[in-house]
Formats: sequence, structure tokens, C-alpha cells
Amino acid sequence: MREHESFTGESMLKRQKIESVSFQKKDTFCLLFMILLLFVLCIMCYTVYSDSFSSWESVQLDLQYEEYFRTNETSPPPTYRVHPKPTVTPNDTNSTTNPPPTTPPGPQYHVAFPKNYHFILDQADACKLRPPFLVLMVPVAPNNVEARNAIRQTWGKSGEFQGEVVLTLFILGLSGQADVEKQQEKIQHENLQHQDLILSDFIDSYFNLTIKTMVMMDWLATHCSNAAYAMKIDTDMFLNVDNLVNMLKKPELPKVNYLTGVLVKDGIVVRKKSSKWYVSKEVYPHPTYPLYAEGPGYAFSNDLPGKFVEISKTVKPVNIEDAYIGMCMKKLGLSPSSPPGPSLFNGHHGAYNRCAFSKIITSVLNSLQELVKFWTDLKKPGPPCENKTNS
Repeated sequence: MREHESFTGESMLKRQKIESVSFQKKDTFCLLFMILLLFVLCIMCYTVYSDSFSSWESVQLDLQYEEYFRTNETSPPPTYRVHPKPTVTPNDTNSTTNPPPTTPPGPQYHVAFPKNYHFILDQADACKLRPPFLVLMVPVAPNNVEARNAIRQTWGKSGEFQGEVVLTLFILGLSGQADVEKQQEKIQHENLQHQDLILSDFIDSYFNLTIKTMVMMDWLATHCSNAAYAMKIDTDMFLNVDNLVNMLKKPELPKVNYLTGVLVKDGIVVRKKSSKWYVSKEVYPHPTYPLYAEGPGYAFSNDLPGKFVEISKTVKPVNIEDAYIGMCMKKLGLSPSSPPGPSLFNGHHGAYNRCAFSKIITSVLNSLQELVKFWTDLKKPGPPCENKTNS
């Protein structure tokens, strides 16, 4: 009897152990199934998020870039990022333009790439009716009507100089102010009168000058490739157009791969964060820039704009626009050229001298009033330089 009871007890213990192990296996299986299910759900969520992010990423990068440039000039510049999957949408006016045959090798940088932006107001036919010898491209703030009018009265009068057609156009971006629509209406009205404004949808600010310059280059490449030469010139400059045309018409002057102005050799990269010229080592690690022409005014053969646009895909952008053009030239294996005369492109002038201004091409001015005054005096009848003879 005890043996039977003992045997029965042992059987029950074994059965309990078997059932316990069975329940543990079931619990483990359920746990593993739940973990696997969560893992699958995580993968599905990540895939959806990743697809959504990739479609917005290039837009967000541009917004981050432009948001920085809405801040004051003492703010540190952004760390430029690369678009991993750039989606370049051509301008509506450029949609029939054939794309470049090849894409330069290497990393792709698209922050300042001009086809990320679109023309709101264009002069697509400006170079078709009368193919110009020279196009003067003037970057100007959208609200600076006074500067545009002063230039229209002086060196910016489109027409013929030395028998060559010269065209002047103003390049503008969008204002960061609240009354953007009202300002655009004013720009549209101004353009109806003068037909010389090009408006793009980048934010127009000092730190966006590289974008502004590349948009200008894109316009020249796509809408005015039949011009022989072009010049980027700021609103605070005096320009003697006759002397510029005479220089460009010299037989020995290169017709391609040519850029000249006030050259800067071994320009120091500013690392002081409070400076508006500050560039971090992450953006540009070298201590000096390649040889470049100062931004207030440089002339170039009109084959270069298209080359700049294409090579800019592989040149990391900095917010120093003239140095960036020098970086593009270096990447192209080119170099700016010294002007034919050492005093043709000048910095700030001293006291105004009619004879001296009759011999230069550019000079930096202090005000628009100086521009109108000096131009009026230079163009008055009579020789600018008096011939002094001994009595």
C-alpha cells in the first residue's frame, strides 16, 4: 500500500514537472513570437518614415540653409550638408534645355546649386532680339529701387558702346520681410516699365550671395549663351563701359576660359566667428582661398557660366561668393587672369579726377550720389584730360 502511494506520488510529481516544462515552452514561444512581431512592425514603420523623410530631405536642407541667412550678420555660418539624393527640378523656362552630357565625379554638393531655385520673373528673350557682345549682371536687393534707377541713368543704360551691344540686367531674390507679396507687386510694376529685372525664389541676403551669383551664372548659361562676355558688378561701383568694351575687343584677349578683375592671391580664410566673412574649418579646411577676383566687379568670357554651374555640383559651397568662383575655377583647372592694365580695376578712389576716371574701368564709390555726379561730369562735352603745353 505504501509502495503504491509512493509510486502514485512520484507519478504526480513527474506529471507536474512535465506540465511545468510544457507551460514554460509555451510562454517562451509566445514571448519570442511577440518580439518577432514587434521587430516586423518596427521595420515597417522605419520603411514608411524613411520614404517620407527622403522626399522632404532636400527641401528641409534648403530651408535650414535659408533660415540661417535670415539671421543677423554676426551669427556663425551653417555646417553645409550634402544632399544624399538630390532632386533637381529645372526652371520652367529652362525645361527645354538639354542637360550636361556628363556629371562630374566625386561627392555632390547642392546647397547653392542654382537649379534648386526657380525664376519668378524672367527676361528669357532679352538676348534673342539683339545678341549682346557684353551683358552686365547687377546683383541688387529687391527693395533697392534707388540704386537701380541711378545705374539706369548712368553706366547701366543698355545700348551700343564702341559699336557693340551692351545689355544691363538686375538679379534679385525674395525679401525676408513680411510684405513679400506687396514687394513682388512693386517689382512686377517696375519691370513693366524697364524690362530689366530677373527675380528668383532664393532668400536675398548678404550671406546668400553665393546662391545669387550661381543663379546669375545659370541665367547666363541658359538664356544668353550667345553673348561674348559678361560682367558681375555691384551697385556701389563706377563703371566705364567704353573702356571695358575696348579691353574686351583687344585681339589678344582670350575668348574662352577668361576671367579678370582685382585679383586676390592667398586670401586668408576668416575664422573669427563674429565676422560676417567667417568660414568654419568644417566648411572649408584650408587656411587660404585659391586665386580669385574680388566680387564688386569682375568680367569673364561667357563660356564660363555653364562650366561654373556644372562644376559647382562637386565644389562645397562657402558664403564668400567671389572666393567660391575662384574655387570653381581651380576645380576646372583654370585661373583668373590679371587685367591688361594694372589700374583698370580699382578699389576705393581718392579725390575724384575726371582725367583719371576716363582711363579706368571700375572704382568703388561711397554713395549713389557720387555715381550720378561723377558720371555726369565724365560725360560732359570736352576732353577729359587737358593737354598742358609749355608756353
